[in-house]
Amino acid sequence: MAENCTHDCSTCSANCGDRTAPQDLRAPANPHSNVKKVIAVVSGKGGVGKSTITASLAVAMERRGKKVGVLDADITGPSIPKAFGLHERLTGGDEGMYPARTQTDIQVVSLNLLTENETDPVIWRGPVIAGVVTQFWTETVWGDVDYLFVDMPPGTGDVPLTVFQSLPVDGIIVVTSPQELVGMIVTKAVNMARMMNIPILGLVENYSYFQCPDCGKKHAIFGESKLDETAKELGLPILARLPMDSTLALACDNGLVEGIPQNYLEPVAELLDK
Repeated sequence: MAENCTHDCSTCSANCGDRTAPQDLRAPANPHSNVKKVIAVVSGKGGVGKSTITASLAVAMERRGKKVGVLDADITGPSIPKAFGLHERLTGGDEGMYPARTQTDIQVVSLNLLTENETDPVIWRGPVIAGVVTQFWTETVWGDVDYLFVDMPPGTGDVPLTVFQSLPVDGIIVVTSPQELVGMIVTKAVNMARMMNIPILGLVENYSYFQCPDCGKKHAIFGESKLDETAKELGLPILARLPMDSTLALACDNGLVEGIPQNYLEPVAELLDK
C-alpha cells in the first residue's frame, strides 16, 4: 500500500494488493417497483424552467402510451405538484408509500404532498434533504413504470450527488437558457455528471426566443444564444429550443400542464423512446 493512500481506489491507478473494486452505492428500489428507465432533469442554476421541462416531458411520454412517474427531488422548492394540480397528501401501507396520480395517471411523489401546508418551508440541512430523496426511491410503491423522471434541484450539491450515486440513472437532460453566464454553469453540471459516469443525453434550451403572435418573427429576449458553442465544446447534442410561451406558463400555474395542446418536448420524448 502506498504511503499516501487515501483508501479511495476509484481515484487511484496503483495496482496494489489492497486495491478493491469501486463500491456500488445504489439503493434498492421498493420491492413492489419495476422502474425501467430513470431520467434526471438537471440544471446548473435555478430559474431556467427545469420543473416545467420535467412536467412537459412526463406528459409527452404519457401521450406516447408509456407508464410514467415523476420523483420531485427539489425538496426545498417543489413545483411538480402545482403543475399537475395535485393537492392531496400521500398515503402509505405495509408495502410502502403510494404516489399521487394525475388526471392522466402520471405518478408523482413530492415533499409538498407530505407537508401539512403547501407553503410550509423546508428548513433542513443538506444530508437530511438527500436522505429524503433516497427514501422517495426506496420506499415508494411505483409499480410498473416505463420512465421515471427526476426533477433535480439546481446546482451540484448534496441532492444531485445522492441521486447520481443512489439511483440507477440511465441518463440526464441538462436544461439551460440563453444567457451567456449559463454556459459556464452548464459546463459545471455536465462535468459533474461525467465525473460520476452518468450518461448525458443532451441539452434543452428554455426561453430561447419569443415569437410574435402577429407577424411570426422570433425575438431573442435574453440575447443571442451561445448554446451552439457550448454544445460543440462539450460534444453534446441540442435536443430542443423552447420559446417563451405564456400558454404553457399559465397551464403550469393552474395545474393544467397535461392539457397543453402543443408540447414542445414531443420530439425529445420520441428520441428517448427510441
